[in-house]
Amino acid sequence: MYFVDRIDVPGLGNRGYLAGGPHRAVVIDPPRDIDRVIEAAARRGVRVTHVVETHVHNDYVTGGLELARITGAAYLVPAGARVAYDRVPVMDGDSVEVEEGLVLRALATPGHTPHHTAYVLEEAGLAVAVFTGGSLLIGTVGRPDLVEPRLTGELARAQYDSAHRLAAELPDETAVLPTHGFGSFCSAGTATGDATTIGRERVANEALIKDADTFVAELLAGLDDVPAYYAHMGPLNSAGPTPVDLTPPAPADAEEIAARLAAGEWVVDLRNRVAFAEGHVAGTVNFEAEGQLATYLAWLLPWGKPVTLLAESAAQLTAAQRELVRVGIDRPAAASTGSPAGWLRPDEQPSTFPRATFAELAAHLADAQRESDRPAASTNSPTVRLHPGEPFADLAGQEGRQVVVLDVRRDSERAGGHIAGSLHIPLHQLRDRLGEIPDGTVWVHCAGGMRAAIAASLLDAAGRVVVAVDDGFAAAREAGLPMARVTPAEARELTGADGTAVLLDVREAEEWAAGHAVGAVHAPLSALTTGASLPESAQGRPLIAICRSGKRSREAAALLTARGAEVSDVLGGMGAWVGAGLPVATGGELQATSSGDGGPVA
Repeated sequence: MYFVDRIDVPGLGNRGYLAGGPHRAVVIDPPRDIDRVIEAAARRGVRVTHVVETHVHNDYVTGGLELARITGAAYLVPAGARVAYDRVPVMDGDSVEVEEGLVLRALATPGHTPHHTAYVLEEAGLAVAVFTGGSLLIGTVGRPDLVEPRLTGELARAQYDSAHRLAAELPDETAVLPTHGFGSFCSAGTATGDATTIGRERVANEALIKDADTFVAELLAGLDDVPAYYAHMGPLNSAGPTPVDLTPPAPADAEEIAARLAAGEWVVDLRNRVAFAEGHVAGTVNFEAEGQLATYLAWLLPWGKPVTLLAESAAQLTAAQRELVRVGIDRPAAASTGSPAGWLRPDEQPSTFPRATFAELAAHLADAQRESDRPAASTNSPTVRLHPGEPFADLAGQEGRQVVVLDVRRDSERAGGHIAGSLHIPLHQLRDRLGEIPDGTVWVHCAGGMRAAIAASLLDAAGRVVVAVDDGFAAAREAGLPMARVTPAEARELTGADGTAVLLDVREAEEWAAGHAVGAVHAPLSALTTGASLPESAQGRPLIAICRSGKRSREAAALLTARGAEVSDVLGGMGAWVGAGLPVATGGELQATSSGDGGPVA
């Protein structure tokens, strides 16, 4: 009887595996802190005979080489991977016997990398599980753009072919056990669920339900930002990582902390964001030990720069060290445990900044708007200066205003909706773009609060007045903050009989003629980009742009905003409009659509 144990690495969104029988086992894609793997094998009472890599990893430092050295196991690495150490090169079709009747067979699955290899676990000749690494994930696949830009298109198509090979050659009941896809940026899309099989993926995975051209086009269009530290992981893994040293760092007192800050080094406070906001050493930055510490610290920290860690306990410090070695931050320069009381020199006071919700942001802006609308003689200087009669307009760019709403989410997240007029600088770019943020109090938000806290600490360290919005982004809409992107239902309400906005269809003439939203005004994006004026009925009024799927409407919104118009756009475009059952006119006739009836307009 075989077993498969997971070695979870939640901070990076990855998994390794220990699989075997009564006496022997194989390890697939082990994390760098191999003591966890050795302990798992000891609990099972098995000897590790093989350590296997599906590919040269780009998102973490492997523990495979060191694990093989310590256990005496054979180290299996795809033959096509260029590495600087001895290993057993694996070719498509190669197999090794783990136990009598239990075999691990290699299956070439290029796409995530050119040499990527999956491994099929067979018991008595039957495939019971497949370790897919960065190939077939749950509902999606591994991204193809981490090796070399000129290979990305070719690897995207190879990823499609590899997914189909797995589906064609393995039984439906075969368990699919990927390494990536549990929060890792190595995933091309958002994986759903915790476990899956070939049969489930056959009817749900994007690579298996779409034709090749559509899949490749959508895969490439949807690729998200790549963490900067990924550029260093491949070379480290190819050269052969050094053994891990998890012994305590050199202790740092208040004087040393101050000296390291003065030298421009990073001092990272690992406490939770509430505690940090309530009091911290000025100049330190906050990366919560309980969050995605390794991913975001490695992403933002200049590679190789010394880092000192401040933790509330020895256990928190030890856990942080373990997280950081997984991404190549091997030895902190120094560390201290306790609280700001022990990290501050006698003449220093802790630095603080407030936290708030989106509802508090909305109330603050509304109060400031009322102040700014009062006659100058009857009021003091307003907290926020906005154009009278245009609540919250152009929060990021108005001259004289004293509030900046800063969105630090990634591009892909912002495309799904954002606060109108907010300034957008993704968190991973913030360190290098601090100078772009206008003067004033910065209210910084993300999707849930963790990244906003990191950003707030960076801004606070740079001397800015900051408020950390510690709230889920869905609450922004609920609080009444104006959204730059609206749902079809909201667009219908805002442009209907009682609304003040104009629904502006920016598709081309043939698309408009095939079907458009009732009451919409037509202004093709192609004409707007050449300088054409808006239709008279749309001039001087708030606009809501709509296209087929949302891409062109975003372009139109940016273009018209630059011309001084007040513009939002419809999430999902006409496809979402039709799906919501909202009325459509074609050939001058009104059509009542229903959900699921895409018709010619989508």
